[in-house]
Amino acid sequence: MSSTTKPQREVFVSRSAFIFAAIGSAVGLGNIWRFPYVTYDNGGGAFIIPYLVALLTAGIPLLFFYYAMGHRSRGSAPLAYRMVHKTAEPIGWFATGIAIVIGIYYAAIMAWAGSYMIFSLNEAWGDDAEGFFFGDYLKMGDPGISLDFVPAVLIPVIIVWVLVLGILLLGVQKGIARFSKIFIPLLIVLFLALVVRSLFLPGAAEGLNALFTPDFGALTDPAVWIAAYGQIFFSLSIAFGIMITYASYLKRKTNLTGAGLVVGFSNSAFEILAGIGIFAALGFMATAQGSEVADVATDGIGLAFVGFPTLISEMPGGPIFGFVFFACLVFAGLTSMISIVQVPIQALREKFRVGNKASTIFVGGGMAVISILLMPTITGLYALDTMDAWANNIGIVGSAVLAIVSVGWLLRKLPMFGRHLNAVSSFKLGITWMILISITGVVLIYMLITQIITFITDGYEGYPGLITGTFGWGMIGVLIVAAIVLSLVRWPKTTLAEMDSAIADSVANENAAKPTTTTGTAATGTTGTTTAGTTTNENKGV
Repeated sequence: MSSTTKPQREVFVSRSAFIFAAIGSAVGLGNIWRFPYVTYDNGGGAFIIPYLVALLTAGIPLLFFYYAMGHRSRGSAPLAYRMVHKTAEPIGWFATGIAIVIGIYYAAIMAWAGSYMIFSLNEAWGDDAEGFFFGDYLKMGDPGISLDFVPAVLIPVIIVWVLVLGILLLGVQKGIARFSKIFIPLLIVLFLALVVRSLFLPGAAEGLNALFTPDFGALTDPAVWIAAYGQIFFSLSIAFGIMITYASYLKRKTNLTGAGLVVGFSNSAFEILAGIGIFAALGFMATAQGSEVADVATDGIGLAFVGFPTLISEMPGGPIFGFVFFACLVFAGLTSMISIVQVPIQALREKFRVGNKASTIFVGGGMAVISILLMPTITGLYALDTMDAWANNIGIVGSAVLAIVSVGWLLRKLPMFGRHLNAVSSFKLGITWMILISITGVVLIYMLITQIITFITDGYEGYPGLITGTFGWGMIGVLIVAAIVLSLVRWPKTTLAEMDSAIADSVANENAAKPTTTTGTAATGTTGTTTAGTTTNENKGV
């Protein structure tokens, strides 16, 4: 396509459309199967204190940060970082690469959930849920690399990709927004029904006591606070390009901080609701087995595909309960995956000036091919588990650290983003917001260094070096190289011109919002007028 041709940029037609899409992205599988166990394992009810502190001091401030970056540039993650400074562009491509990796393996988890939604109706796992999942269903062998296909997983993975790409081909408003406005309310209704059913099970109270009985002594443990920051950070879909991309689709006059507050608190409310439902059910399972809640409490894949099938087999009305539970996993996963895949699609559109359908087919189709060739294999679970560990603990955390250090500390652009947020939003930010971003940076640096040392010294889950070296360190290395190479490709002049125009509009809005009595050095941080020259001055190196 000619570089002078301008692919039409879509927008969310309303703030509610954006909020539903952003909530859909944030509310994913981790809300359902990670938060309850993290809470239980880190002080129970007392964990809510550091959790809320982390939400207010890190989660919501970071949402504001990424919203401002995407909305101000009207661009994808790479372009938004390029707007800040040309040397920051690799961070945007690295974040985009993390989204690609997550999308590749996320499809497999959704495929499993879709299969188990059907399996629940006749309790296909029989008397041995663990043996069925790892043996009969996944055909797992010893850790190693084998590309032998598992037919029972292959077809559901293909179906997942057909659904995701079909929705994305419809575009931002007709696809992403419309789907989110339908399925997020449906997810909430289904999950509320599941929670209510769990609360009336025998033993539910024991499960809730185990979850919410506070251990205030845990608050003196730094690891508990790190766990709270980690949970907030991972559950809000930040630092791998999603919120930058979604914010770029918003209209120029949009209440960004108001939307951020709604998304942040909605995500946390769903997590707490998930904790109530999951542990009420685990309380029943412990009672039925004559054991303690601690003996049946787990998280992640083990909870969803081993613990809950066992629970379903023991409870009255289990098949319907199971169908609803796995349907919730499918809906939560699908809304998140749509946002994940949209990140690289938008980046390609802007870098190479191609249309939505072409970029969706090329990028989404490429991700689908890799996912279909790797995930439904005997090696699939080992690859998925390793990619997930490194993508989350090294990739996403590393991306956020680079963003805060470069954009916030070295380039000192937080005041610029603060002015942009204040110009369009009802909830105004000041120096406190910038301080919180910096504190979050320190916490994330500690998390990153600690995790790198752990992976180097202890490995991961006893997996052989071939697995962790290929799907862990090797994956991160490939993403770093790809980020640098893609940053060396020149942006089309029209793309940069559109970005400059968007920033000029933003500067005009910021100047219009400042007090008219301001003289001398402008509130935008530059001297002179509100012309395009101000934009150039603010974004040297672009």
